[in-house]
Amino acid sequence: MEHIELPLYKKSQEIYETLKVITDLFPEDNDYLQTVKQHLLGDSMVIQAKICGAEAVKLYDIKMENASIIRKAARDIMVGGNNLEYFGFSDAKYYHLVRNLIEEFRLLFIDWVSGFNPQHYIVDNWGLFNPPGISPDHIQNDDELDFLDEDDQEY
Repeated sequence: MEHIELPLYKKSQEIYETLKVITDLFPEDNDYLQTVKQHLLGDSMVIQAKICGAEAVKLYDIKMENASIIRKAARDIMVGGNNLEYFGFSDAKYYHLVRNLIEEFRLLFIDWVSGFNPQHYIVDNWGLFNPPGISPDHIQNDDELDFLDEDDQEY
């Protein structure tokens, strides 16, 4: 599981662990904060699962789809602490630690996504995750699929 050694994955684990410590301080009798806790921890687990998913495939569109889900989850975590004090969490001041980690994660994420090979694609007929310059109605030639070996049918 080489993806676990990725700096991006390690940073996502740091985010999860920090969120866990902070959200464990949420009052047990505060239903709103307990729901927020579930969402925050869930988002951090989604990030890790989608990093693994993107690392497990060669296809550009699948990698980009996973990346977009990671981005959304990270952004949700970033803003997830905005109303903690208002809803009864007296230690909301510690949430800046999470925001700092998300910013570090964002920078690693940019580098990670830039490493996706846009030549390893199958046309996304929805048009959302095609490499630059490839339209949804692009007719793909067999030689554009030569990155897939007969034994290597990763999707």
